[in-house]
Amino acid sequence: MKPRKSFNRPSYINLQGIGLLFIFMILIMTSCMNKDLEVTVYETAANGNSMTQIKKFAAADNAVEINLLPEEKYQTITGFGGSFTESSAHLLNQLGKENRKQVLEAYFGEDGANYSLTRTHINSCDFSLNNYSYAPVDGDKQLDSFSIDEDRDDIIPMIKEAMAISKDGFKIISSPWTAPPWMKDNKDWVGGKLLPEYRATWALFFSKYIDAYKVEGIDVWGVTVENEPLGNGNNWESMHFTADEMTSFVQKYLGPKLENDGHNIKILGYDQNRDHLKDWVDDMYQNEASSKYFAGTAIHWYASTFEVFPEVLQYTHNKAPDKHLIQTEACVDSEIPKWKDDAWYWKKEGTDWGWDWAPEKDKHLHPKYAPVNRYARDIIGCLNNWVDGWVDWNMVLDKQGGPNWFKNWCVAPVLVDPEKDEVYYTPIYYVMTHFSKFIRPGAIRIGVISSDSDLIVTATQNTDNSIAVVIFNEKEQLKNINLSLGKSNVTIQINGQAIQTIIIPNSIQSKM
Repeated sequence: MKPRKSFNRPSYINLQGIGLLFIFMILIMTSCMNKDLEVTVYETAANGNSMTQIKKFAAADNAVEINLLPEEKYQTITGFGGSFTESSAHLLNQLGKENRKQVLEAYFGEDGANYSLTRTHINSCDFSLNNYSYAPVDGDKQLDSFSIDEDRDDIIPMIKEAMAISKDGFKIISSPWTAPPWMKDNKDWVGGKLLPEYRATWALFFSKYIDAYKVEGIDVWGVTVENEPLGNGNNWESMHFTADEMTSFVQKYLGPKLENDGHNIKILGYDQNRDHLKDWVDDMYQNEASSKYFAGTAIHWYASTFEVFPEVLQYTHNKAPDKHLIQTEACVDSEIPKWKDDAWYWKKEGTDWGWDWAPEKDKHLHPKYAPVNRYARDIIGCLNNWVDGWVDWNMVLDKQGGPNWFKNWCVAPVLVDPEKDEVYYTPIYYVMTHFSKFIRPGAIRIGVISSDSDLIVTATQNTDNSIAVVIFNEKEQLKNINLSLGKSNVTIQINGQAIQTIIIPNSIQSKM
């Protein structure tokens, strides 16, 4: 028998297979075009969230469009953190062992803020228990009397314990508030200038300090030449420089001395408020000789805890694009902190020194402003204008905002009651953590575009290629957000009066 005709069935099967394959490829391409972005979201908000992971988001219309542009690259991040002061270390010494360790774990542990950039003071400062110098003997030009014994009971143990906790380690910037009074023209702790005959001795002082801390197993990453060289002539420890005097001191004394003694140390100039920054960098970076020993510029926020001064920061970066620009000090000053009152930190009740004391022409720079808002806005504003490091002031203070020999009360992210052995982590602590924990040293700030100017946004790409996006919503209304990276996106929400860090773990794949 002849076989029956199959009506070309094998050909029909091939066409069907090709058609299904074509449809399948279209679906894959469509999926790639609209792939969901994998994210982890943490939020701190006035509603009580404190670094709370948000896992569920509702579908929403009218979303704010935030687009990440990793091909746009800006500054490399040095780090975030706070300061080792004698006041903070003294308070930790008074806590029980469990709470002391808990506080340091909260700042330096991987499960905590994981601070990466810190600061401490050389000699005493306002947040010391009294005035002291490492070289107390008058006329000791060779500094034979030099000793860091004053730090052995408090600052050094605090730093060492933090080092033992920190897995990645952290950098330390050391700053003097004043030279010993015997080196100054007014022979006082407060105000005055360094006498010309002691310039070499003061440079030697820095070198001896770095050596002494190294013997203790503590490496100093950088120094500032003088804390707040323009002011505080009637308050706490201080010493005045003009821009030209500081530049000359670094060029002729400090830089060569540290270099000759083998110290690979970052020297940061200025170290005061941003409003006068332009004049200083014009002097520091006027030519190759003047800028040779400066690794960068240090700034403070006290000219305004509301205004970032973006034009000045941009000018400074453009003046020396290869130099550091680091915020070395910030705090809510002239306030007694509120103990276990989270709501206060989200309210416009906080004032800074300028609310009472600024001249009339500058009053607009010092409005009543919520402490959380100051930190969130300033850090994001700084990052978006080339600042590569941001250091808070005291890590720990008591319920009074001290101890402080001058009674210059301030707020710290962590407050303690040593008499009752109690610890309070304020909302400011969590705001700092949103940056320090997720934006790691070596990260690069990348481009970001938002369709809503009410949301303040910055983004960085870490060395492991994860992306950290920090968003601050100062308004009281919840906002829907469509976050896009290349062809991938995700819809999320941010509560009113909230800061969020959004982590994209595999940013390279997400861009495909």
